[in-house]
Amino acid sequence: MDIKLHRLESFAAQDIRGSYYTVYGYERLARVYTWLDAPAQWESTGVIEYKLANGEHLDVDEDGTFHGSVSGVELHRHH
Repeated sequence: MDIKLHRLESFAAQDIRGSYYTVYGYERLARVYTWLDAPAQWESTGVIEYKLANGEHLDVDEDGTFHGSVSGVELHRHH
């Protein structure tokens, strides 16, 4: 299955020291073939991913706290 990411949003997030980061939210799309010769269509998989501007994946807690999967940085959305 082919997958691509469609950017939904970008926003500033802040760590405990006050440093700001840019966070991007993406919707994961999957390619769907309705007919053999028809052009490919992309449909939502219902999965949202968050990444830092440098490409590092972010995990999100239920309370909305973001955690860097590699760096371990903890971020909160800046309002």
